[in-house]
Amino acid sequence: MLSKILYADSGTSQTQEMLKAMMDFPAVQKASITILHVVPPQITTEAFTEKWAEGGKILADLLEDVAIEPSKVSTVLRQGDPKGVVCDVANEIDADLIIMGSRGLKRLEAILENSVSQYVFQLTNHPMLLVKDDIYVKRIKRVMVALDKSAAAEYALELALELLRDYPEGELILARVNPDLKPDLLPLSRQEIEENPVLAPAIAKAKRLGIAYRCTVTGGKPGEKLCELAEDYNADLMLLGSPDRRPSIAKSLPDLDRLLGTSLSDYIRVNAPCPVLLTRKEGI
Repeated sequence: MLSKILYADSGTSQTQEMLKAMMDFPAVQKASITILHVVPPQITTEAFTEKWAEGGKILADLLEDVAIEPSKVSTVLRQGDPKGVVCDVANEIDADLIIMGSRGLKRLEAILENSVSQYVFQLTNHPMLLVKDDIYVKRIKRVMVALDKSAAAEYALELALELLRDYPEGELILARVNPDLKPDLLPLSRQEIEENPVLAPAIAKAKRLGIAYRCTVTGGKPGEKLCELAEDYNADLMLLGSPDRRPSIAKSLPDLDRLLGTSLSDYIRVNAPCPVLLTRKEGI
């Protein structure tokens, strides 16, 4: 599931720290990593040459700073519009994960300011790990997965299990927010939580792999509650299933109606107190 990772370098320390943190996972250590730096189109030859040299230095410094097995890493320096280039390279290498920075802009701001991460998130079929500029990246020990009955959430769980497998310091936090759960039924007992039909299969998988876990079930608005739970459990990384929301007739264009509407994925990526991995896969 994690054999090819695309790291879209933005030159920020947060994304570099995120890549370092991910390298603690045995599954990531086994993966091949493509480090991409995009040089924007320049009007003059002199400016282009300068930007190209800067890009080469950024890639070299990153490789020196992050401990990656040389045989597992390749670098790509390419000219063009960053939004399109990231999508193109992700498709070219068939990336299992894209890691990139995000300014954490709300939907309308992201559209008006031509956000690269929002554009890529909207159009790519590949899972994305978004690292906001204002997030402090910690060593990853507590991985939270938001679960519901969707295939996208199941894929998020499988990816979390792969990350935590053979990683003894890790802990899996299984979170279920049921908006239909009445407040007078809360809090649920431990038995009720572990027997929840959404959580029970996930708990069984974690037990089979010997992965330490905690779980919770609550009600309310999913976006707000998931962010609260991430704060309460001091999560270092959140995984959220994000199904393909684009109409098939307009794969090449951003779905502006969705961008301007209310989306759980958009709310979480803007408001979560930790980095967010939005899982997505063709056909899910």
